Amino acid sequence: MNRGIPIGSLTSQLFANVYLDGFDHFVKEVLQLPYYIRYADDVVILHEDPAALIALLRPTCAWLRDERRLEFHPRKIKIRKLSWGIDFLGYVTLPHHRVLRTKSKRRMFRRVNSKNMSSYLGLLQHCAGRKLRTCLVKKVWAPNIISCDAKLD
Repeated sequence: MNRGIPIGSLTSQLFANVYLDGFDHFVKEVLQLPYYIRYADDVVILHEDPAALIALLRPTCAWLRDERRLEFHPRKIKIRKLSWGIDFLGYVTLPHHRVLRTKSKRRMFRRVNSKNMSSYLGLLQHCAGRKLRTCLVKKVWAPNIISCDAKLD
């Protein structure tokens, strides 16, 4: 049985925001977390104390389960040092710049062609991706003439 809304649908983004608005209020007003970011169903919570982040798992998971019948994906919960960057929405945001996530780079180079090139070039405008942009253009428009040694890691 099919359930839910297709991921690419604009209504899925709208409904995610409506459905999780209560979670935003819970995090900001009840837990009083000043550094909280959510886009659709992706969430980032920043805190200087890793133990405090671990302690937040119980109340946030309980709220999502009890109020919305949702769960965090267990393999996608990560506690990282801020100096390692914030991995969010396909990018890793560092203190002074943003880079494309390695997995996103690999996927982009696998899938790029002349029809979707402009979409990927747009993706690279939001990060430090000048070398990647050059390699992407070479891959599509001159694959047999020029080789590119872009580091994808």
